[in-house]
Amino acid sequence: MNVFINKRIPEIGISMLEKEGIHIIFPEKEDLSYEEWLQYCRNADAVLNVGNTFTYDKTFFEECPNIKMIALYSVGFDHVDIQEADRRKIPVGNTPDVLSKATSDTAFLLMQSVARRAGYNFQKVKDGNWETFDPMDALGQELYGKTLGIFGLGRIGFEMAKKSQRAFDMKIIYHNHHRNQQAEKELNAAYVSFDELAGNSDVLSIHASFSPEQKDLFNHSVFEKMRSGAIFINTARGGFHNQKDLYAAIVSGQIWGAGLDVTNPEPMSQDDPLLQLSTVCVLPHIGSATMEARNGMARVAAENIIAFSKREKLPYCANPEVYS
Repeated sequence: MNVFINKRIPEIGISMLEKEGIHIIFPEKEDLSYEEWLQYCRNADAVLNVGNTFTYDKTFFEECPNIKMIALYSVGFDHVDIQEADRRKIPVGNTPDVLSKATSDTAFLLMQSVARRAGYNFQKVKDGNWETFDPMDALGQELYGKTLGIFGLGRIGFEMAKKSQRAFDMKIIYHNHHRNQQAEKELNAAYVSFDELAGNSDVLSIHASFSPEQKDLFNHSVFEKMRSGAIFINTARGGFHNQKDLYAAIVSGQIWGAGLDVTNPEPMSQDDPLLQLSTVCVLPHIGSATMEARNGMARVAAENIIAFSKREKLPYCANPEVYS
């Protein structure tokens, strides 16, 4: 079985595949054009995809008829046409669970960084602009007892809620497609409508899976409903928010600020006016960037490929309906 891996992953995943006699194809360079990427995929039975550079759509499946399985080095699978994969009986594996704590840590970090203007104040130190004490300069806000609203209370959202409640005694509200009974029982989380989530959250944090119909879901009309002191956090997908509307909402005082680990577009321009605001903190999509999480992702991706090579069901499958 030939598996094309478009970028290097931690050694634990490579070793697991090699131990099972699976042949790994690495590209001569990682910065591939679309046509170069397709050529590698045409020569493989399966793909282990690292990053979201290209889309696994109908065109891809037509161009690469030998591909029988896709393993993703991510939880999200919005860059895969799942319906087309289902139609062709191609299982798609992802890497849930292993990065939930790391990604929620990033959301928790962003929430505090925005509340206390950490990035802005760190830049002042680097610029040598550490002035004498001014009791009214660049004041932040405290999070104790405030309301955390979570859009998409799954594994990552649950970890974010748990941290926020334990550290700051925050109240938890959430909006999901389905009720989260565990969160309601363990965290006393309250299920609310989308409009209630926007209007009642002091911090609104996105942890949902992204789909095309949710593009720019968080736009001017939503920011207008939020509290003037609200903090907007997005560690899911940049497509969820309209970046120009987000900037306008902060500048106008509709909301307090934003913490982003994903941007729209991504990567964002270094000239983006958001970066000039003192209540904005932006990170370069590092949600899962810990040794523990990335090793876990490599292990899970390898487990999916090995299971497929043995004609077994993928243990972590984004489209389990493919087996029905």
